[in-house]
Amino acid sequence: MLALRLVRTFRPTALARRAVVAGMAGAVGFLLLSALGYAVAHPERPDVALSRLLWCTVPLAACVQFAAAAARTDPCVRPREGLDAVGVGPARLPLLAAFSTALSCAVGCALALPAFVHLRVGLGDAPLAGAAAELLGAGRELPWAAVVTLLAVPPSAAAGASAVATRLRALPPAGPVAQPRTPPPVPAGLPWGVAVTAVGLAVEAFAADRAVSSPGPEVPMPGSLDGLGPGVVGGWLLIALGLGLAGPGLVHLCGLLLAMGRPGALRLLSGRALREEAPRVGHSLGMLCAVVAGALATARLYGSAGGPPAGPLTLLGAAVVVVCAVAGALSAAAEFRAARASATAGLRRLGVPRGTLRAAAALRVAALAAVLVPSAWLIAELAALPLAR
Repeated sequence: MLALRLVRTFRPTALARRAVVAGMAGAVGFLLLSALGYAVAHPERPDVALSRLLWCTVPLAACVQFAAAAARTDPCVRPREGLDAVGVGPARLPLLAAFSTALSCAVGCALALPAFVHLRVGLGDAPLAGAAAELLGAGRELPWAAVVTLLAVPPSAAAGASAVATRLRALPPAGPVAQPRTPPPVPAGLPWGVAVTAVGLAVEAFAADRAVSSPGPEVPMPGSLDGLGPGVVGGWLLIALGLGLAGPGLVHLCGLLLAMGRPGALRLLSGRALREEAPRVGHSLGMLCAVVAGALATARLYGSAGGPPAGPLTLLGAAVVVVCAVAGALSAAAEFRAARASATAGLRRLGVPRGTLRAAAALRVAALAAVLVPSAWLIAELAALPLAR
């Protein structure tokens, strides 16, 4: 009840983020139900059903990451005197954020169920009735225990990720932050992110090599979800996880590059801001880099292979990933702006012109693009190489 009352106090931007979280969770729930429908309608093809279910983990991971990023920017996770009065202090704010996120995702999944049932049995003689029936496995009764279990996955995963993200935000930063001359610490996730990305590339290359060299149909990449096995899906998930872990380190590297040599006031201000806020916005930018790399790899594979057009479920999953990545980056930008509000106000009181602050923001964006875009292009080339043979 407290979470519902707090939702009423949200600003339109916070409500819009919650609406996007609900919509993305509903789309993920629809994809999970479609995988279940295919498995029930085609019991003789368990490998394809497993591959379709594993492909749902890609939009699920994107939705969970965006839900955690949105939870960090919610007004309900900020300490308030009124919340302390009712016993909701900083230690219980993660539980409040988890419940609020689970509620939004549950609403989206609850709306996905009647939409799935209607498209599965209620199209009649519509032009797309046959295709929808084949994709969603019409004609077989769904096990409702499995339906409830699958629809509970997005709210549960998003709630757990939101609680962890909110708790990490509430923890005091390590090191003597109170000394203004101490440089921001280097994020420790860059080596781990590089290692996980390398493992993901190796797993994808090994799985693609086995799929191509083994007897049977070739790996239809691009194509339907039936062609790529669990190894390729797992490799792509590891690549995205690695880039997400390496994101804060890459943002910190952008700040170091801006401050190299003998920087002026503009470069020094921009580099310092990037280094200070790298742990806050790096993960979302790393996931956006992973999505850009996946889009570049898919575009190259479509251009080289000339495969069939993607199906509606593939397009829905891709739309979920893209929307979650872009919305997560926008949420990170809003969090960055809120975190720098006091510093910006102090600079304004010192007489710094607004044009200088805008130039510093543009310089930060240019530095991020100069580092993240080549990184995404390199990962895309490496990821597409095993599948383009």
